Amino acid sequence: MPHRNAPLTETGRLRLARCVVEDGWPLRRAAERFQVSSTTAQRWADRYRQSGEAGMRDRSSRPRTSPRRTPTRTERRIIEVRVLRRWGPARIAHLLRLVPSTVHRVLTRYGLARLTHLDRATGRVIRRYERERPGELVHVDIKKLGNIPDGGGHKVLGRR
Repeated sequence: MPHRNAPLTETGRLRLARCVVEDGWPLRRAAERFQVSSTTAQRWADRYRQSGEAGMRDRSSRPRTSPRRTPTRTERRIIEVRVLRRWGPARIAHLLRLVPSTVHRVLTRYGLARLTHLDRATGRVIRRYERERPGELVHVDIKKLGNIPDGGGHKVLGRR
């Protein structure tokens, strides 16, 4: 599935690049024809020259580095306080002199459940009704509709 903001798919990029590289179209004309900027057309043409068809594939938009990510040591301290003291993000942030949103992001990244979902004594997750697929819970017939005899109930057959 292409990126939702991508103006062209892999096939469209390949066509544009071939028009520029193989057919000799000017960049501006090709960019205008495929409704992209001339810098984008230049980028795709350069990728086609370097890598051929493989260069037209979708690339990840994930950054290669995250220079401002919370250091691993700080993340470990946050997790340690959470596990040992069972505190929320605001209290942990105050203790470690951090911002609560940062602490919350770290706790979410490592999948540590909300305090309301934990058993205070054991620290285990107690959300019982969360299932992977709908319909996994056993259906309970609270109206007792399953007890209606074949042929109908007392409204049809009368009371015995």
